[in-house]
Amino acid sequence: MVPFENTTFVRPPTFYINGLYNMPHSKYYYMFLCFVYAVTVLGNSFIMGTICLARTLHTAKYIAVFNLALSDLFGSSALIPKYADMFLLENQYISYEDCMTNLFFVFVFMIMQSFTLLALAFDRVIAICFPLRYHAIVTKTTMSLIIGVMWLVSVAIMVVTLALLTQLSFCRSTTVGSYFCDNGPIFRLACNDNSPNFIMAYVYVAIVLCLPLTLIAISYVCIGFALLKISQGADRIKAMKTCTSHIILVAIFYLPILSVYISALTTYIHPNTRIMNSVLTQTIPPMLNPIIYSLKTEEVLQSIKVLYKRIKTLLRYKKS
Repeated sequence: MVPFENTTFVRPPTFYINGLYNMPHSKYYYMFLCFVYAVTVLGNSFIMGTICLARTLHTAKYIAVFNLALSDLFGSSALIPKYADMFLLENQYISYEDCMTNLFFVFVFMIMQSFTLLALAFDRVIAICFPLRYHAIVTKTTMSLIIGVMWLVSVAIMVVTLALLTQLSFCRSTTVGSYFCDNGPIFRLACNDNSPNFIMAYVYVAIVLCLPLTLIAISYVCIGFALLKISQGADRIKAMKTCTSHIILVAIFYLPILSVYISALTTYIHPNTRIMNSVLTQTIPPMLNPIIYSLKTEEVLQSIKVLYKRIKTLLRYKKS
Protein backbone atom coordinates (compact mmCIF):
# COMPACT_ATOMS: atom_id res chain seq x y z
CA MET A 1 0.00 0.00 0.00
CA VAL A 2 1.42 3.38 -0.98
CA PRO A 3 1.20 6.29 1.48
CA PHE A 4 -1.55 8.83 0.94
CA GLU A 5 -0.67 12.26 2.27
CA ASN A 6 -3.33 14.79 3.22
CA THR A 7 -6.16 12.51 2.15
CA THR A 8 -9.22 11.50 4.10
CA PHE A 9 -9.82 8.21 2.28
CA VAL A 10 -7.25 5.52 1.59
CA ARG A 11 -7.62 4.48 -2.04
CA PRO A 12 -5.37 1.72 -3.37
CA PRO A 13 -3.58 2.26 -6.69
CA THR A 14 -4.95 -1.07 -7.93
CA PHE A 15 -7.39 -3.84 -7.12
CA TYR A 16 -6.66 -7.50 -7.79
CA ILE A 17 -9.60 -9.34 -9.39
CA ASN A 18 -9.47 -12.87 -8.03
CA GLY A 19 -11.75 -14.61 -10.55
CA LEU A 20 -11.79 -18.41 -10.77
CA TYR A 21 -9.30 -19.76 -8.25
CA ASN A 22 -7.15 -22.83 -8.94
CA MET A 23 -9.58 -24.23 -11.50
CA PRO A 24 -8.11 -26.59 -14.14
CA HIS A 25 -8.76 -25.84 -17.82
CA SER A 26 -10.34 -22.49 -16.92
CA LYS A 27 -8.97 -20.94 -20.14
CA TYR A 28 -11.49 -23.01 -22.13
CA TYR A 29 -14.24 -21.31 -20.13
CA TYR A 30 -12.86 -17.88 -20.96
CA MET A 31 -12.61 -18.86 -24.64
CA PHE A 32 -16.27 -19.96 -24.51
CA LEU A 33 -17.17 -16.51 -23.18
CA CYS A 34 -15.32 -14.94 -26.14
CA PHE A 35 -17.56 -17.02 -28.44
CA VAL A 36 -20.63 -15.86 -26.46
CA TYR A 37 -19.48 -12.26 -26.88
CA ALA A 38 -19.01 -12.66 -30.65
CA VAL A 39 -22.55 -14.07 -31.02
CA THR A 40 -23.89 -11.28 -28.77
CA VAL A 41 -22.29 -8.57 -30.90
CA LEU A 42 -23.49 -10.10 -34.18
CA GLY A 43 -27.02 -10.84 -32.92
CA ASN A 44 -27.71 -7.51 -31.27
CA SER A 45 -26.12 -5.53 -34.11
CA PHE A 46 -28.32 -7.49 -36.53
CA ILE A 47 -31.49 -6.70 -34.55
CA MET A 48 -30.57 -3.02 -34.22
CA GLY A 49 -29.75 -2.82 -37.94
CA THR A 50 -33.04 -4.54 -38.86
CA ILE A 51 -35.05 -2.11 -36.71
CA CYS A 52 -33.27 0.88 -38.27
CA LEU A 53 -33.71 -0.32 -41.89
CA ALA A 54 -37.24 -1.78 -41.73
CA ARG A 55 -39.87 0.99 -41.74
CA THR A 56 -42.52 -1.40 -40.43
CA LEU A 57 -40.51 -1.65 -37.20
CA HIS A 58 -40.41 2.12 -36.64
CA THR A 59 -42.98 1.82 -33.85
CA ALA A 60 -43.04 2.53 -30.11
CA LYS A 61 -42.57 -1.12 -29.18
CA TYR A 62 -39.39 -1.42 -31.25
CA ILE A 63 -37.90 1.67 -29.63
CA ALA A 64 -37.85 -0.47 -26.46
CA VAL A 65 -36.58 -3.54 -28.35
CA PHE A 66 -33.78 -1.43 -29.89
CA ASN A 67 -32.91 -0.13 -26.42
CA LEU A 68 -32.77 -3.69 -25.05
CA ALA A 69 -30.41 -4.74 -27.86
CA LEU A 70 -28.27 -1.64 -27.21
CA SER A 71 -28.12 -2.39 -23.47
CA ASP A 72 -27.27 -6.05 -24.15
CA LEU A 73 -24.52 -5.11 -26.60
CA PHE A 74 -22.83 -2.48 -24.44
CA GLY A 75 -23.39 -4.42 -21.21
CA SER A 76 -21.54 -7.44 -22.65
CA SER A 77 -18.88 -5.12 -24.11
CA ALA A 78 -18.28 -3.59 -20.68
CA LEU A 79 -17.85 -7.03 -19.10
CA ILE A 80 -16.52 -9.79 -21.40
CA PRO A 81 -13.54 -8.17 -23.21
CA LYS A 82 -12.08 -6.92 -19.93
CA TYR A 83 -12.81 -10.28 -18.30
CA ALA A 84 -11.09 -12.17 -21.13
CA ASP A 85 -8.11 -9.79 -21.07
CA MET A 86 -7.69 -10.25 -17.32
CA PHE A 87 -7.81 -14.01 -17.16
CA LEU A 88 -6.58 -15.21 -20.56
CA LEU A 89 -3.55 -12.89 -20.37
CA GLU A 90 -3.28 -13.18 -16.56
CA ASN A 91 -3.55 -9.41 -16.18
CA GLN A 92 -5.72 -9.35 -13.06
CA TYR A 93 -4.65 -5.98 -11.63
CA ILE A 94 -6.88 -3.03 -12.45
CA SER A 95 -6.37 0.59 -11.40
CA TYR A 96 -8.76 2.16 -8.91
CA GLU A 97 -10.14 4.60 -11.52
CA ASP A 98 -10.59 1.92 -14.19
CA CYS A 99 -12.29 -0.32 -11.63
CA MET A 100 -14.84 2.36 -10.72
CA THR A 101 -15.47 3.10 -14.42
CA ASN A 102 -15.92 -0.58 -15.25
CA LEU A 103 -18.32 -1.04 -12.32
CA PHE A 104 -20.37 1.99 -13.42
CA PHE A 105 -20.90 0.83 -17.01
CA VAL A 106 -21.50 -2.86 -16.22
CA PHE A 107 -24.25 -1.98 -13.74
CA VAL A 108 -25.83 0.86 -15.74
CA PHE A 109 -26.43 -1.46 -18.69
CA MET A 110 -27.63 -4.26 -16.41
CA ILE A 111 -30.15 -1.89 -14.84
CA MET A 112 -31.33 -0.83 -18.30
CA GLN A 113 -31.85 -4.46 -19.32
CA SER A 114 -34.18 -4.91 -16.36
CA PHE A 115 -36.01 -1.60 -16.89
CA THR A 116 -36.45 -2.21 -20.63
CA LEU A 117 -38.17 -5.53 -19.94
CA LEU A 118 -40.59 -3.53 -17.78
CA ALA A 119 -41.15 -1.06 -20.65
CA LEU A 120 -41.96 -3.99 -22.95
CA ALA A 121 -44.41 -5.34 -20.33
CA PHE A 122 -46.14 -1.93 -20.37
CA ASP A 123 -46.42 -2.21 -24.16
CA ARG A 124 -47.98 -5.70 -23.94
CA VAL A 125 -50.45 -4.89 -21.16
CA ILE A 126 -51.80 -1.85 -23.06
CA ALA A 127 -51.94 -3.81 -26.34
CA ILE A 128 -54.03 -6.62 -24.84
CA CYS A 129 -56.04 -4.91 -22.09
CA PHE A 130 -56.78 -1.68 -24.01
CA PRO A 131 -56.42 -2.63 -27.70
CA LEU A 132 -58.62 0.21 -29.02
CA ARG A 133 -56.57 2.84 -27.18
CA TYR A 134 -53.15 1.24 -27.79
CA HIS A 135 -51.99 3.61 -30.57
CA ALA A 136 -53.18 6.64 -28.59
CA ILE A 137 -51.37 5.58 -25.37
CA VAL A 138 -48.22 3.82 -26.61
CA THR A 139 -46.79 6.38 -29.01
CA LYS A 140 -43.18 6.87 -30.08
CA THR A 141 -43.03 9.99 -27.90
CA THR A 142 -44.39 8.14 -24.86
CA MET A 143 -41.98 5.21 -25.24
CA SER A 144 -39.01 7.52 -25.88
CA LEU A 145 -39.91 9.45 -22.72
CA ILE A 146 -40.21 6.22 -20.68
CA ILE A 147 -36.84 4.97 -21.96
CA GLY A 148 -35.25 8.37 -21.33
CA VAL A 149 -36.48 8.45 -17.72
CA MET A 150 -35.20 4.89 -17.23
CA TRP A 151 -31.73 5.94 -18.43
CA LEU A 152 -31.74 8.89 -16.01
CA VAL A 153 -32.78 6.66 -13.09
CA SER A 154 -30.13 4.05 -14.02
CA VAL A 155 -27.36 6.64 -14.14
CA ALA A 156 -28.60 8.25 -10.90
CA ILE A 157 -28.54 4.90 -9.06
CA MET A 158 -24.96 4.25 -10.16
CA VAL A 159 -23.79 7.80 -9.43
CA VAL A 160 -25.01 7.37 -5.82
CA THR A 161 -23.41 3.90 -5.65
CA LEU A 162 -20.06 5.24 -6.89
CA ALA A 163 -20.24 8.26 -4.59
CA LEU A 164 -20.63 5.91 -1.61
CA LEU A 165 -17.78 3.70 -2.81
CA THR A 166 -15.41 6.66 -3.07
CA GLN A 167 -16.03 7.38 0.65
CA LEU A 168 -14.46 4.05 1.62
CA SER A 169 -10.91 3.41 2.80
CA PHE A 170 -9.07 0.23 1.80
CA CYS A 171 -6.30 -0.34 4.30
CA ARG A 172 -6.27 -4.16 4.34
CA SER A 173 -6.89 -6.51 1.41
CA THR A 174 -7.46 -5.20 -2.12
CA THR A 175 -8.30 -8.62 -3.59
CA VAL A 176 -11.83 -8.54 -5.05
CA GLY A 177 -13.48 -11.96 -4.75
CA SER A 178 -15.35 -11.68 -8.02
CA TYR A 179 -14.83 -11.72 -11.80
CA PHE A 180 -15.09 -7.95 -12.31
CA CYS A 181 -15.20 -4.79 -10.20
CA ASP A 182 -18.33 -5.85 -8.36
CA ASN A 183 -19.94 -3.49 -5.87
CA GLY A 184 -20.56 -5.95 -3.01
CA PRO A 185 -17.13 -7.63 -2.94
CA ILE A 186 -15.46 -4.19 -3.11
CA PHE A 187 -17.32 -2.41 -0.29
CA ARG A 188 -16.91 -5.46 1.96
CA LEU A 189 -13.12 -4.87 1.80
CA ALA A 190 -13.43 -1.42 3.38
CA CYS A 191 -11.94 -0.77 6.80
CA ASN A 192 -14.21 2.18 7.62
CA ASP A 193 -18.01 2.33 7.98
CA ASN A 194 -19.63 0.70 4.93
CA SER A 195 -23.21 0.51 6.26
CA PRO A 196 -24.49 3.09 3.69
CA ASN A 197 -23.13 0.81 0.95
CA PHE A 198 -25.03 -2.15 2.40
CA ILE A 199 -28.22 -0.07 2.45
CA MET A 200 -27.64 1.05 -1.15
CA ALA A 201 -27.09 -2.57 -2.20
CA TYR A 202 -30.53 -3.48 -0.80
CA VAL A 203 -32.05 -0.41 -2.48
CA TYR A 204 -30.46 -1.55 -5.75
CA VAL A 205 -31.98 -5.03 -5.47
CA ALA A 206 -35.39 -3.56 -4.60
CA ILE A 207 -35.46 -1.01 -7.44
CA VAL A 208 -33.67 -2.94 -10.16
CA LEU A 209 -34.90 -6.50 -9.60
CA CYS A 210 -37.85 -6.74 -7.21
CA LEU A 211 -39.86 -3.72 -8.39
CA PRO A 212 -39.68 -4.43 -12.17
CA LEU A 213 -40.35 -8.14 -11.66
CA THR A 214 -43.35 -7.40 -9.41
CA LEU A 215 -44.80 -4.91 -11.92
CA ILE A 216 -44.22 -7.37 -14.78
CA ALA A 217 -46.01 -10.09 -12.78
CA ILE A 218 -48.95 -7.72 -12.11
CA SER A 219 -49.07 -6.83 -15.82
CA TYR A 220 -49.39 -10.49 -16.74
CA VAL A 221 -52.14 -11.01 -14.17
CA CYS A 222 -54.03 -8.17 -15.92
CA ILE A 223 -53.26 -9.75 -19.31
CA GLY A 224 -54.55 -13.11 -18.00
CA PHE A 225 -57.88 -11.57 -16.96
CA ALA A 226 -58.13 -9.76 -20.31
CA LEU A 227 -57.52 -13.00 -22.20
CA LEU A 228 -60.28 -14.78 -20.24
CA LYS A 229 -62.74 -12.19 -21.56
CA ILE A 230 -61.89 -13.03 -25.19
CA SER A 231 -64.57 -15.43 -26.36
CA GLN A 232 -62.85 -16.72 -29.50
CA GLY A 233 -60.16 -19.32 -28.76
CA ALA A 234 -58.19 -18.40 -31.89
CA ASP A 235 -58.07 -14.73 -30.90
CA ARG A 236 -56.95 -15.69 -27.40
CA ILE A 237 -54.07 -17.79 -28.77
CA LYS A 238 -53.08 -15.02 -31.18
CA ALA A 239 -52.97 -12.50 -28.31
CA MET A 240 -50.94 -14.91 -26.16
CA LYS A 241 -48.41 -15.40 -28.98
CA THR A 242 -47.62 -11.68 -28.96
CA CYS A 243 -46.41 -12.11 -25.37
CA THR A 244 -44.30 -15.25 -25.95
CA SER A 245 -41.03 -13.48 -26.75
CA HIS A 246 -41.34 -11.13 -23.80
CA ILE A 247 -42.15 -13.94 -21.33
CA ILE A 248 -39.07 -15.88 -22.49
CA LEU A 249 -36.86 -12.76 -22.16
CA VAL A 250 -38.19 -12.12 -18.64
CA ALA A 251 -37.59 -15.75 -17.64
CA ILE A 252 -34.01 -15.96 -18.93
CA PHE A 253 -33.08 -12.61 -17.34
CA TYR A 254 -34.71 -12.77 -13.89
CA LEU A 255 -34.81 -16.49 -13.01
CA PRO A 256 -31.01 -17.08 -13.14
CA ILE A 257 -30.34 -13.88 -11.15
CA LEU A 258 -32.92 -14.80 -8.51
CA SER A 259 -31.59 -18.36 -8.27
CA VAL A 260 -28.04 -17.03 -7.72
CA TYR A 261 -29.25 -14.63 -4.98
CA ILE A 262 -31.46 -17.23 -3.24
CA SER A 263 -28.83 -19.99 -3.34
CA ALA A 264 -26.18 -17.59 -2.00
CA LEU A 265 -28.46 -16.72 0.95
CA THR A 266 -29.61 -20.27 1.75
CA THR A 267 -26.66 -22.59 1.04
CA TYR A 268 -22.89 -22.54 0.76
CA ILE A 269 -21.68 -22.26 -2.83
CA HIS A 270 -18.04 -22.71 -3.81
CA PRO A 271 -16.65 -19.35 -4.99
CA ASN A 272 -15.78 -20.79 -8.43
CA THR A 273 -19.32 -22.13 -8.87
CA ARG A 274 -20.81 -18.80 -7.77
CA ILE A 275 -18.61 -16.88 -10.19
CA MET A 276 -19.38 -19.18 -13.12
CA ASN A 277 -23.12 -18.95 -12.43
CA SER A 278 -22.96 -15.17 -12.13
CA VAL A 279 -20.95 -14.76 -15.35
CA LEU A 280 -23.37 -16.95 -17.32
CA THR A 281 -26.31 -15.08 -15.78
CA GLN A 282 -24.91 -11.79 -17.11
CA THR A 283 -23.68 -12.99 -20.51
CA ILE A 284 -26.11 -15.64 -21.83
CA PRO A 285 -29.35 -13.54 -21.86
CA PRO A 286 -27.80 -10.78 -24.05
CA MET A 287 -26.71 -13.49 -26.48
CA LEU A 288 -30.14 -15.19 -26.57
CA ASN A 289 -32.37 -12.08 -26.68
CA PRO A 290 -31.81 -11.22 -30.38
CA ILE A 291 -32.16 -14.89 -31.37
CA ILE A 292 -35.49 -15.12 -29.52
CA TYR A 293 -36.78 -11.90 -31.10
CA SER A 294 -35.66 -13.02 -34.56
CA LEU A 295 -37.31 -16.44 -34.33
CA LYS A 296 -40.33 -15.76 -32.12
CA THR A 297 -41.60 -12.38 -33.35
CA GLU A 298 -43.60 -12.38 -36.57
CA GLU A 299 -42.98 -8.69 -37.39
CA VAL A 300 -39.20 -9.13 -37.11
CA LEU A 301 -39.23 -12.31 -39.22
CA GLN A 302 -41.26 -10.58 -41.95
CA SER A 303 -39.00 -7.53 -41.86
CA ILE A 304 -35.89 -9.73 -42.18
CA LYS A 305 -37.43 -11.46 -45.22
CA VAL A 306 -38.32 -8.12 -46.83
CA LEU A 307 -34.83 -6.72 -46.21
CA TYR A 308 -33.23 -9.89 -47.57
CA LYS A 309 -35.28 -9.64 -50.79
CA ARG A 310 -34.42 -5.95 -51.09
CA ILE A 311 -30.68 -6.60 -50.68
CA LYS A 312 -30.88 -9.52 -53.13
CA THR A 313 -32.61 -7.29 -55.72
CA LEU A 314 -30.00 -4.55 -55.26
CA LEU A 315 -27.15 -7.02 -55.73
CA ARG A 316 -28.73 -8.37 -58.92
CA TYR A 317 -29.25 -4.82 -60.20
CA LYS A 318 -25.58 -3.94 -59.56
CA LYS A 319 -24.38 -7.08 -61.32
CA SER A 320 -26.52 -6.33 -64.37
